[in-house]
Amino acid sequence: MPAFKSIDFVSPSLSFPRASLRVDVLEKDPNRAPRVAWYVGDELFYSTDSLKCYGELGYRVARTAIYSKPGLHCPLVLGSTEHLAPVFLMWPSQRFDVRIAPGNADGALAELPMMDGSALPFFHALRKVAGVPEPLRFYDAPVDFTLEFPRGRVSVSPSDTFEVEYEITRDDGFSSAASFAVYSAEDLYRAFSARTFIFGDDYAKARAQGLLAGVDETCGMLLGGAEPPRYRMAEEPACHKILDLLGDLAFAVPALPKVRIQVLNGGHIIHHQIMEKLLPYVSTGNPQEV
Repeated sequence: MPAFKSIDFVSPSLSFPRASLRVDVLEKDPNRAPRVAWYVGDELFYSTDSLKCYGELGYRVARTAIYSKPGLHCPLVLGSTEHLAPVFLMWPSQRFDVRIAPGNADGALAELPMMDGSALPFFHALRKVAGVPEPLRFYDAPVDFTLEFPRGRVSVSPSDTFEVEYEITRDDGFSSAASFAVYSAEDLYRAFSARTFIFGDDYAKARAQGLLAGVDETCGMLLGGAEPPRYRMAEEPACHKILDLLGDLAFAVPALPKVRIQVLNGGHIIHHQIMEKLLPYVSTGNPQEV
């Protein structure tokens, strides 16, 4: 009998009508450090107990976070980790193997299933095999900096927990703003519920370019269309940007920095720049349970 419990996820991804992955929850072993190991096919892509390797991954953005590294048979590309990675924050003392099936013929690209565009289906399903959520882990990050970029700004400063203020604005008058503070596992549930979104004009352009081939109406929210979406919560678009931020930070390590982050019109590139500045602090020792 295998010394783990497993659960499978299948749904469209951004690029493919069918994407799948399996999560193995391994038995706890006091001689082995907790970690989340990401596999593309049978090849290990990244493991959170080898944080130094995070900086060696290639990084780019095409409507989602895309990581790449050399593979044994071909270069490996992993996309859309931001919707699943935050869920592992709930079980920081456990060991997980995440096995993603490559989605195209040459075996290079692997994308996570979109499910409904939020992290909620992942959380509910994984809870059945991982058990009750554990105390979160935080690490001190005495960083204080500001980044200015076209149409936006981000500032990061120390805090006693993880705090975010996120605002989105558009020239057509659309805006969404949300604030978020994490003190316990229960606080993450709101962000887990927020679905991804795209505006109607951006969706039309992407489809005309042959992109988003796997997306259908179940994968998130279409904004600016004939029918306004029904939000699950107030300011759901901004809440989903917070989920993206959580995912971009948690992919490196399933722990949260004690910082206050204020973002205007950010995105995955900005989130990655924040993580790069946090890496020296998360790697200095074991994060603390709170």
